[in-house]
Amino acid sequence: MIQLALLRHGRTSWNRAGRIQGRTDITLDAEAEADLAVLTLPAPWLSADLWSSPLIRARHTAELLAGKAPRTDPALTEMDWGDWEGLKGIDLRADPDSGYRDIEDWGWAYRPPGGESPADLRARLRPWIDGLQRDSLAVCHIGIMRVLMAQATGWDFDGPAPFQIKRNRLYILTIEGGDWHAEPTPVRLEARQT
Repeated sequence: MIQLALLRHGRTSWNRAGRIQGRTDITLDAEAEADLAVLTLPAPWLSADLWSSPLIRARHTAELLAGKAPRTDPALTEMDWGDWEGLKGIDLRADPDSGYRDIEDWGWAYRPPGGESPADLRARLRPWIDGLQRDSLAVCHIGIMRVLMAQATGWDFDGPAPFQIKRNRLYILTIEGGDWHAEPTPVRLEARQT
């Protein structure tokens, strides 16, 4: 049995503007850096293997919280949003010809133009998950977290998600062979002792 904690990276200027980041390598903004600098990982997770997406926003979040550089893996890179990267979801939603759908209407096969589907992302993540040897913490992206949480909860991107992903919280998955389970309550990051 392995436990995997998932943490979303801190905010960027594109997050605050409602832009779709995907694989675009945007840095944390100054407010996110200041917020993360006073937080740390809960004690049990300080000794777990530390991983992150290779994108700077995830790597920097991991470094600020753990005080060390994470191992990176391309599998943890955010979902490829193709032609929609840099655009605003609100604008795409307002254009009936865009093909944009809210996440509750995706299904596993939904694909942005020139991008990845949740099923593609799951296939990309599976070898990384299967290679984990011990409890691990991955600082990653909301798309990665949605796919892994969907796998663990049985949600199929149809109807409201049975989870809500918030920042500064660890979402814990228990993985035993092919069985995945999500802990019902996320674990909050802790205030750093001064």
